[in-house]
Amino acid sequence: MPQNRHRKAGGPRPAPGVAAVGAADFAITAATNRATRSATRVATEGTISVAPAVERSIPRLARLPRPVYARMESLPAGSLARPHTHAWVQLSYAISGVLEIRTATASFVAPPQRAIWIPAGIEHEVRTSARTEMRSLYLDSAATAWAPADCHVLAVSPLVRELILAVGALSVEYDEAGPAGRLVATLFDQLAALPQVAFNLPLPRDARLLKVCSALQAAPDDTRSLATWGEVAGLGERSLARLFRAETGLSFGDWRLRLRLLLALGALERGERVTRVALDCGYASTSAFIAAFRRAFGSTPLAMFGRGAG
Repeated sequence: MPQNRHRKAGGPRPAPGVAAVGAADFAITAATNRATRSATRVATEGTISVAPAVERSIPRLARLPRPVYARMESLPAGSLARPHTHAWVQLSYAISGVLEIRTATASFVAPPQRAIWIPAGIEHEVRTSARTEMRSLYLDSAATAWAPADCHVLAVSPLVRELILAVGALSVEYDEAGPAGRLVATLFDQLAALPQVAFNLPLPRDARLLKVCSALQAAPDDTRSLATWGEVAGLGERSLARLFRAETGLSFGDWRLRLRLLLALGALERGERVTRVALDCGYASTSAFIAAFRRAFGSTPLAMFGRGAG
């Protein structure tokens, strides 16, 4: 079980004092070590936000010139695309780095070999925690009628990865009747078969729950009990538990566990030691962290990022 190595005997920490917090202030792509957290976050009137290194511009397209329009970007750590919508589907894929897509109801995180599907018309913002090589495909909604109507994260197969790279190299007005068109058709067929994976974190709408969520995001190794968090939120323990499940679909414990593991992705991608990341997430041992990581994501940190524990 995760343990708070910083907590002193004699009682919990003081309440974090997070005041009016909205879903727009919640970010997953945040470093888990305290030194980086203090350098990348600013507190304004009790609201926690991430200070972006660079703001990305969004292409102004009246329509897509072809069923697929590709964008290739090299993004620095901390880049941000502010909330916006498209009249088409967006598939965001990171060759390296970790992407986060935030909507009004959830955060979606994609380490390498994962991609985030964003349906047309859904307002979203895009963040990166580490330097990221991003490939975005804008897809004609008429060609993706088979897709669910909500945001989700997909496990990208080696074939789809190569198709994304190949389609990204096509000219903007590729020949739909020629080899390029057949390549795009193959991509659509393969995208339809990709499985969804649970790299998302549902966000509550209730301001009292958001206060708790933002405090945990700022200090994922905080192990205060549900009853103590109820005091922070101004709710009884049972009321907090019921409201949390009603608004997120997860128990408080499951939500906190998923938050910790999603926060770990950016640090692992940056090459931080697994042991260090485990401790920053509140785990007393590396083995417990790796076991939880495997249960949640079906892979160890070493298998996902090519780095060992130490």
